[in-house]
Amino acid sequence: MSEKNYSASSIEILEGLEAVRKRPGMYIGSTDQRGLHHLVWEVMDNAIDEALNGFGSKIKLVIEDDLTISVRDEGRGMPIEKHPSGVSALQVIFTVLHAGGKFSQSGGYKTSGGLHGVGASVVNALSEFVDVKVFTKSQTYMMHFSNGGKDVSSLEKIDEKGPVGSWVRFRADESIFKNCKFSYDTICERVQESAFLLQGISFEVVDLRVDAQKTFLYEDGLNAFMSYIHEDQTVLNDAIVLQGEDQEIEARVALQYNEGYNEDTYSYVNLVRTNDGGTHVAGFRSGFTKVMNDYARKHNFLKEKDKNFEGGDIREGLSVIISVSIPEHLLQFEGQTKGKLGTPVARQVVDTIISEQLPFYLDTHHEQATMILTKIQKASHARQAARKAREQARSGKKNRIERILSGKLANAQTRNKNKNELFLVEGDSAGGSAKQGRDSKFQAILPLRGKVLNTQKAKFDDILKNEELNTIIHCIGAGVGQDFEVADSNYNKIIIMTDADTDGAHIQVLLLTFFFRHMRPLVEAGYVYIAQPPLYRVKSGKNSHYCYTEEELEAYRKQYGKIEIQRYKGLGEMNADQLWETTMDPATRSLIQVQIDDFLTADKRVATLMGDKVDIRRNWIEQNVAFTLEEEEYVS
Repeated sequence: MSEKNYSASSIEILEGLEAVRKRPGMYIGSTDQRGLHHLVWEVMDNAIDEALNGFGSKIKLVIEDDLTISVRDEGRGMPIEKHPSGVSALQVIFTVLHAGGKFSQSGGYKTSGGLHGVGASVVNALSEFVDVKVFTKSQTYMMHFSNGGKDVSSLEKIDEKGPVGSWVRFRADESIFKNCKFSYDTICERVQESAFLLQGISFEVVDLRVDAQKTFLYEDGLNAFMSYIHEDQTVLNDAIVLQGEDQEIEARVALQYNEGYNEDTYSYVNLVRTNDGGTHVAGFRSGFTKVMNDYARKHNFLKEKDKNFEGGDIREGLSVIISVSIPEHLLQFEGQTKGKLGTPVARQVVDTIISEQLPFYLDTHHEQATMILTKIQKASHARQAARKAREQARSGKKNRIERILSGKLANAQTRNKNKNELFLVEGDSAGGSAKQGRDSKFQAILPLRGKVLNTQKAKFDDILKNEELNTIIHCIGAGVGQDFEVADSNYNKIIIMTDADTDGAHIQVLLLTFFFRHMRPLVEAGYVYIAQPPLYRVKSGKNSHYCYTEEELEAYRKQYGKIEIQRYKGLGEMNADQLWETTMDPATRSLIQVQIDDFLTADKRVATLMGDKVDIRRNWIEQNVAFTLEEEEYVS
């Protein structure tokens, strides 16, 4: 047996941008659709940083083809003078990692959300080419990069006039972003979110592929944002907008209650979404909880002997937008993804704004304040009832849930959370086949009877009373709602396995709504999947084949001519070995991992499709879903 030498010669040094091409996931997260669009956000964030600091009021994005896009701003224009390194500063920006004007206030940036010099060079590294134009008051300059930034043209003057600013056009490298293309809707959704927060700045998105164009401009951004969030829901109060500045930090907060039961927090730092919250969110919650409890006692919603309302009670049905601007020298994030703000002083600033300004609003809007406190009071009573129900469910080794589980759940033999899978299977018949066909070492089966509760419209205590959902909660074993801890999950794959028909799709949506609303960290961690059973089994002579789409069936028909077709109307029609081979075997199955690419969009889609406003849901479906004749008859 030969040994491989490990010495100094084994250490590879990746020069320039080669490290980015070698490990793109380290810089943009992935090389799928999300990673492709991350390149757009990097260039757009640089344009936004200019506008955020008072330079320019227009930003335009043009999608030319599936992998080519340009971004034009009217900021100061990137510097083109010779850098101390001996080349143009523009070349440094696009070819050297961690080179930029956002590290200190000398660059003119009070606040910044960009990746501090990484963004432009990363986009260059992962592109077939990048064209850059810089428009100054007297002259326009251009530079061309290609081959992942390895080839660089000289800086040249060109005869093109336009407003002062920068234009960046790139084509993503097809060998890296395979089978990917820019999504007009995805880009518009992200741009609209930025326009809400950067009020008074015009954003234009053009898609030359389909001749589409949208402009986003909001003079009253947070109010417009809140109206957009709640356009499918009934609200209890006018949007409350509070803002202030202290210790170099600017903060704006908008909050509004709806008749639902979910809490939705949209938090931003320098226009960058902080999905995991942070100190600014903690400051809001502490200040808000104290103000609402003080008001409740002042107006007898709480008696002297009553305990304070809990934060979860107070925030039930609340949507809140928290946007803070923080200078570079105070900016701290927890982790590398910028998902959670760590700046300590931000908590104090936001807490103070809420504590000082919200009481005045409540005192001057007594009717709306009373409606809000009445909702909080009801939420508190429901939570107390739910807590008693949980305690009763936990008491005794042979409680009702455990008896249900013993009769329904076929658990995995091992207790390896990192490998174990839980299949949520539609119906007892399919559940029986799945139990027989599974690998019992790591696969658990939980059959579901009928359709579960629509948790978009359900109170939390009703969710806990629902037998199917309660069983799922206990199987996963990580709690629910605010008590949910993803690290405690008994499985790292929760696989929804339903029939390939309308009812099966409805059950999928109901379960996904439950996970999104009450176990969201499970989805964010990538633990939720949808199984893909075949639609047909086809035979031609001795040849047998499974078809998962109509297109596969037609292709097989063209190849073999006369064939024998078996249509699977449900999972229960498949034998145990067929179900294992096609849908459960990790070596051959196809799973769809459920991901949240954009929380705001996902939140609105769930509210629209699962809420109680039928006309809004019907309008959305008619505008976005292409039905076959059979499906149209079913829907009508």
